[in-house]
Amino acid sequence: MPNTAGRPKRARIVLAGVPVLAVAALVTGCGGEVRDAGRGPGAVPLPQATRSGRVTVVYEARTAKPEDREAVALIRNSRVLGKSADWVNRTLTLPHDMTVKVTADVPPGVTDAVTQPDGRTIYIPPAFLTQIEKTLADVVKTVQRPAPFPASEYNTDDLTVLSTEFVFGHEMGHALQRQLLLANLGLEEDAADGFASFYTVNEVGPGPSLAAAILFDELARKEGQPSLEGLASDHPVTQQRAFNFLCYLEGSDPKKYQQSVVDSGYLPKTRAPLCPQAWAMLDYGWWTQLQPHFSAAYRANGEAEQKKAHARLIAETEALTKRIDEIRKSQ
Repeated sequence: MPNTAGRPKRARIVLAGVPVLAVAALVTGCGGEVRDAGRGPGAVPLPQATRSGRVTVVYEARTAKPEDREAVALIRNSRVLGKSADWVNRTLTLPHDMTVKVTADVPPGVTDAVTQPDGRTIYIPPAFLTQIEKTLADVVKTVQRPAPFPASEYNTDDLTVLSTEFVFGHEMGHALQRQLLLANLGLEEDAADGFASFYTVNEVGPGPSLAAAILFDELARKEGQPSLEGLASDHPVTQQRAFNFLCYLEGSDPKKYQQSVVDSGYLPKTRAPLCPQAWAMLDYGWWTQLQPHFSAAYRANGEAEQKKAHARLIAETEALTKRIDEIRKSQ
């Protein structure tokens, strides 16, 4: 049911995504800034000792239209893009510089946040941020606050900042996969969603996952039934994506999130038993993928996190093995 001004606020399951936020690898554009001549996309990464790539966030305010400047200022003042960049700079060594450009000067055909194929440039159009802000303003006016989301943050500004942090995590996942030539065992879009959950759950907390689910739910409802193109996309089905966000969050700490996420009906009880092992596999997977690229200063901490994640994966797999017959009977 679409939002309608003047009607009572409605409660609903906060789930789903939509192609407008499902940022695919658009091949339009020139591939961003190349800082080291002769090493194009697909080149073998340099030895770790010679890497010096840094992530830099650039706000090209002069390119933004007047109607988009409020959303840009909100994200800039929140520093959510800078915090993610700082984490990568502190944690990893990159073979190339990476520039995050909040700009309206984007390659042809780009309307959403997008990562260039070489992983060296991420574009975030100001109008895209405004779209997120306007969508969430409608949500706050017309949708009853979901139980898992804190009342103090159920406002347009906080929802915009938190959901943008998750969406940017998705783009950073793309950029790391492409720069570091990481091996995927499935679609790259799944892995990028996974990095968004991995980074935000570990480093930020539940807010980005919950806010992204709220945003994607509203967009999916406006989108309506999936089209043939949507079903054939390299992105997962939009509704399923947000279930995955909530599953990873709940699985990261079932004791903490069982009541608010599962018992309240936002994550089905048929899915929830699988989530602790799913999170453990995701968490260990990303630590393992990133381990060869840890910075010297972070290596000890990173390897400790990887070891802890591995132990949890073993424990959760054993627990799932003991429960699997019961789980299958309940589905």
